[in-house]
Amino acid sequence: MRLHRIHLNPRCREARRDLADAYQMHATLCRAFFPPETPCPAGSLLWRLEPETDAEGRPRVLIQSRATPDWSRIPVSAWLARAEPGIDLVQKLALDTIKPGQVFRFRLRANPCKMVQGKRQGLVHPDAQREWLVRKGEQHGFALPESDTPDYFDAMQRPDGLAYRDVRVSHEQMLRGTQHGGHAIRVYSVLFEGRLAVTDAVQFRKVLATGIGHGKVMGLGLLSIVPATDQPWTTANLGKTAL
Repeated sequence: MRLHRIHLNPRCREARRDLADAYQMHATLCRAFFPPETPCPAGSLLWRLEPETDAEGRPRVLIQSRATPDWSRIPVSAWLARAEPGIDLVQKLALDTIKPGQVFRFRLRANPCKMVQGKRQGLVHPDAQREWLVRKGEQHGFALPESDTPDYFDAMQRPDGLAYRDVRVSHEQMLRGTQHGGHAIRVYSVLFEGRLAVTDAVQFRKVLATGIGHGKVMGLGLLSIVPATDQPWTTANLGKTAL
């Protein structure tokens, strides 16, 4: 399982098309990771358009996959401005040794939603969005530990989102895409950032590989993590977020 970071050329027409159409972005990425005669298997890659650009103002995309990319398969050479070397996540994050109580900082763009009369409805209130993430954590082996460190809370206070002691919810966005045949797709999304604590190592490793929630083709569900510096945490902290 490797993580790739690429930077797109905003002057390229095809790159701008993909940046505006998440479904087409996924289709373009699949070309790099799988040969033309091989359909992109469901769940074979996770990706996310980052809210930041690089120093030159070029959009940044993260892609996670077990397959190795061949960027020359993308038909428009100007589409890709730069590709960084892939990172072996199993080695970099020591995934085989993760244990309960371990704390990570995380980022996740996802579709917090509920079912209403058989249809998914986006959750727009920040409290409901955070509670959705707590429930997902219960399913996937992690919890959102409350922080008692004022400095950390202050660092989470930013003008583009609502900060809690454990997570910041920001960058609300309606993602749009167009499937083959012209069928339009619209998926509500938000960006979650903060800290999480592992509660079940097996389930947590699984969700790192498979992602969280719906809309993965639209660039949702990729849970990216880095070790937190304020280790260690005890399992006693995990009960603070129980609903």
